[in-house]
Amino acid sequence: MKYPVEKTEEQWKQELGEEKYKILRQKGTEFPHSGEYNLHFEKGTYVCAACKEPLFESSSKFNAHCGWPSFDESIPGKVEYIKDHSHGMLRTEILCANCGGHLGHVFDDGPTPTGIRYCVNSLSIDFK
Repeated sequence: MKYPVEKTEEQWKQELGEEKYKILRQKGTEFPHSGEYNLHFEKGTYVCAACKEPLFESSSKFNAHCGWPSFDESIPGKVEYIKDHSHGMLRTEILCANCGGHLGHVFDDGPTPTGIRYCVNSLSIDFK
């Protein structure tokens, strides 16, 4: 798949470092309750840690008590949705639409009026 931001895997490795590379480029998952943004509730914008594209507004963040940052909506057009059949489950993976970085998964079990829960790895985002 082609994205506006394209780099070689070696470039991504050098820029992201080992931990972020594992999450963003190899579709890894950080341990629950370990991420910097899990219980972070300041006003601002969450951006892709790889390309700095805005993804989520802080007004959409909520505490889902799941161990990862949770949002009930993304900024329109900034997240790509891919069917994920890994680990014997059917889920929807979420990627940065600008660089293809793996963010996490989205579920339809959110407690807010949208009914959506974007479950995002802290290492896949930065805060502005």
